[in-house]
Amino acid sequence: MDFPLDQEGVWCEVLRRPVPGAAALFLDRDGVVVDDIGYLCRVEDVVLIPEAAAAIAAANARRIAVILVTNQSGIGCNLYGWQEFADVQQRIVTLLAAAGATLDAVYAAPHHPEGRDAWRHADHPARKPNPGMLTRAATEFGLDLKRSWMIGDKSSDVAAARRAGLGGALHVLTGHGAAERQRLAAMAGDGFELRFGASIADALSLPILSTAAA
Repeated sequence: MDFPLDQEGVWCEVLRRPVPGAAALFLDRDGVVVDDIGYLCRVEDVVLIPEAAAAIAAANARRIAVILVTNQSGIGCNLYGWQEFADVQQRIVTLLAAAGATLDAVYAAPHHPEGRDAWRHADHPARKPNPGMLTRAATEFGLDLKRSWMIGDKSSDVAAARRAGLGGALHVLTGHGAAERQRLAAMAGDGFELRFGASIADALSLPILSTAAA
């Protein structure tokens, strides 16, 4: 099976092309959209976090691009492969579709400082906290990053959003959120807004979802 990998080995999958000039809702995957069980690689372990579909559907209704950006060190460290990732992604897409929600694109970076062979990289630009996946999506789809937001459970998600020039980020307590929150105090400011919530359900109060025209 052919996988949508670029020359650097980053997964770049377009499910539907966003409207040029749109704002985007960037989402981490594990701990934000689905339960984080640690190296999710089995279809039967995929469980949507409550209200994830509702938040994504709300963005869909407002023509906001929904872009999944996920580090996948489990692939880089040879714990599972791209086929397992593809199967899990298809299950997520199917569960979201059943609830009326759609992702526009998915980016996944397998690189890790302790990765195997081609995946070993001390600081790959696509791996969060680096902004490579976000800025690539912006370039490929013509997205408005200043009006865009990130939702993540880790400080690396927030750092990637800030480095990419997003308007802000929502940090949630699901996944690794509770353990990571204390690291975030210094990340707000200079035009970057940092908000805190319990889960992706709080996305409905973000500026791009609460004020954008449906």
